Amino acid sequence: MKEAPFNCGMEAVLDLVGAKWKLLIVYHLIHGEQLRFSELRRLVGNVSEKMLSQQLKEMVADGLVRRIDFRTVPPHVEYALTAFGKGLAGTLQPVCAWGSENMAEIGAIASARAIRTA
Repeated sequence: MKEAPFNCGMEAVLDLVGAKWKLLIVYHLIHGEQLRFSELRRLVGNVSEKMLSQQLKEMVADGLVRRIDFRTVPPHVEYALTAFGKGLAGTLQPVCAWGSENMAEIGAIASARAIRTA
């Protein structure tokens, strides 16, 4: 019998979306339905074009995001969550709510961490 590749469900999820930007991409796609690359880049924030492109390619390959190519000149491509990606997005809503409720404390922790590492 083949051994399971993960010890728990959290390990499996982190393997799929462990990169910093992927969760933000999912978050913005659940609110925006279909978004162009430039819209996603603006919403996600400090991500480089190269990194966003790489993350989107991985998410398309993993079945979380669907790439919609309108085959026009100039190119028009949009991204949307698949049913699999929407399932993940639903599980992230409580985490987002917790983050919103504790944003001030989390900000203080981040500031303290920055001072310690400076």
